[in-house]
Parts: sequence; structure tokens; C-alpha cells
Amino acid sequence: MKVNFTAQEREHYRRHFNLPEVGEEGQKRLKQARVLYIGAGGLGSAALPYLVAAGVGVIGIVDDDHVEISNLQRQVLYSYQAVGQKKVEAAAARLQELNPAVQIVMHDMRLSRANALALISQYDVVADGSDNFATRYLVNDACFHLKKPYVYASISQFAGQCAVFAAEHSACLRCLFPAPPPATLLPNCAEGGVMGVLPGILGSIQAMEVMKLILGIGKPLVNRLLQLDALTMAFRELTVTPDPACILCCEQQAFTTLPYHDDNVCGNDSMNLSNTTEISVAVFEIWRQQGHDFILLDVREQSEYLAGNLGGVLIPLGELPMRLSELDKAKQIVVHCQHGFRSQQAMVLLHQHGFQQVCHLQGGFSAWMNYHAVTQ
Repeated sequence: MKVNFTAQEREHYRRHFNLPEVGEEGQKRLKQARVLYIGAGGLGSAALPYLVAAGVGVIGIVDDDHVEISNLQRQVLYSYQAVGQKKVEAAAARLQELNPAVQIVMHDMRLSRANALALISQYDVVADGSDNFATRYLVNDACFHLKKPYVYASISQFAGQCAVFAAEHSACLRCLFPAPPPATLLPNCAEGGVMGVLPGILGSIQAMEVMKLILGIGKPLVNRLLQLDALTMAFRELTVTPDPACILCCEQQAFTTLPYHDDNVCGNDSMNLSNTTEISVAVFEIWRQQGHDFILLDVREQSEYLAGNLGGVLIPLGELPMRLSELDKAKQIVVHCQHGFRSQQAMVLLHQHGFQQVCHLQGGFSAWMNYHAVTQ
């Protein structure tokens, strides 16, 4: 199909035309592309304006929520005038002002097992800015079966992460998270607090990954998990490989039989040690008081450990791959670091090497110190 640009579009995209990696041919690819964005919240408030401004031809937005005042702290796509409006309608109106040449398609609905395949099949790339595991699993599973690239991002408090799952060419979300965290750790499956700037950073990274996929440039985050600790402004990258036990990408389980697609996906209310991926300081203290048998693994540096510790086994994160034999796979392992960022990396690494009973301490040693400062 022949793609032409108006004089206004040529002026709009002039800086893209000047980039050798994009140029007119690349801009044509963007104009012909169809991108579906799931969730018009904090991540979408950053990703969507950049995708629209860049000239992605068709952008679909999936959301069934209304704008609330509490959204405005981080969802900068909206204003006080939009409070009470449907998010897809308020977002579409604002985005159309940014670039009238882009077609915005509003999907005022909740993604479900019944509609996911039909909806996602209409698009080339899918990006997910949802805040619950049910939707993430649905997007991941549908994209895998339809062979669509899936750009994943998530945020919590001061940390965020982003990855690209490219169907048959990479690991999938279920390789990272075989099961969702239990309900006790994710109240109401909702966002438990986030610094307002954080989704802006991760959403922008998402938009960049989408454009790289469309343009065929650079090195997308395939088989890589990019993590950000905003408190230290440290970016770290973790290699992700397919899990041989993954029920989706390795066992090829049918879409309709895959678990965790329901709204109430955060698991049961029991604090089952073997199923937990993250524990709060309060729960950690309960476990210690009740005498639960677990290995406490400290993945900080020795200098941090000497400055204050919880009495755990010290194996710095950089040494962990070479010292896995020092840990007992048959035992529950609780990993902690200073703020809860490195411990998540360690947890994924341990899972990939066959450690099934692993969780990390939310907020790390700093959260433990703050907890005891308040409770004493």
C-alpha cells in the first residue's frame, strides 16, 4: 500500500526524517503500524502521547475505567476537567490534539479471556500498562498464541521494570512469574503506592521499545528485563531465558486452559511459603516469631552488611551465580537487599536455577529499619 505524507505531516516528522535509522521509509512503517495499548493509566499517560506524536498510524486503547482525582498525581494525560469522564474518551480527545493524523480507536472494555484473542489479533504490537496480574497473563498468553510482540512494563513504589516478549523468539511473562503473588501481598490486586514520576520514565521506555520493534532498529529488550531503582537512579539488566517448565512457551498449553486469567488472580489468602514471591516486613517478622524454617539470604555488598544486617547469609548479587551450590534448594529462601531491588533480581535468578521456594523482602533492609523505628 502506497503511503504518502501531507505537508503538515512532513513538518511534524522532520526530526525523524533526519535520522538515518528512521528516515522517510521508517516513518512510513510507523504510519502503517497498528499498536494496542492496554490500560490508560500512569504508564499509558507517558507511552501513548509519545506513540501518537511519533506517528504510529493506528493506536487502540483498552480501558473501562473513569478518571478520578487520585489518578492525577501520575496520570498526566488527564486534567481536573476530565474527572468523571471515561478514560478512553478523555485520552482519545487529548491524543488527537497532539497528532490529528493518527487514528485513535477506543476500546471501552475490560480485557477478558472471551475477547483477548479477537482484539489483539487486529494489531501488530501490544504494550501493557495494566496494574494487575490477570490482565498481564491474558496479554502475554494471547500475544504468544497470536505471535505478536508484547512490551511489558510494571511499577511499584520507587521501582519499575520493562521487557519485550517476542512470542516464539523469547521467554514469556510466565517464565518470570509462573504464578502470581498471593492476595495478602497485593491488597485488592491494586496499586499499593507509586511515586508519580516513575510511570513517566517506564512508559517512555515502553514507547521506545514499541518504536524499535516497528522500525526494526536497535536491540529491543528481548530476553532482557530492564529494572530501575528510582531512589538510587540505578538501571540494571537481567538476562531472562525460557523456563523449561513454562506451561505456555515450552509446554504449549492451550489458551483456554491457561490459569490466572480471572480478575481475582492474586492467589489465596493463606501465607503459603512456597507460593509467595514477596513479603512485607510485618509478615517477615511474623515468620521469624513463629519459627518458620527458612534461609535468609542477604545479597548486598559486604560494606553494607557490616554497617547493619539481619543476620542472614551474605552472598553479594554479583557473586550469586557462582555460589548457588551454597544454598539448599529444598529450603525456603527469603532474599533481601537494601531497598528491595537487587533482591528481586536474585529471586528471578534463583528461580531460573531450579530454586522453587524463593521470596524477597519488600523494601529490603531499609524497610525493616523504618518498620522498627515506627513500632518501637
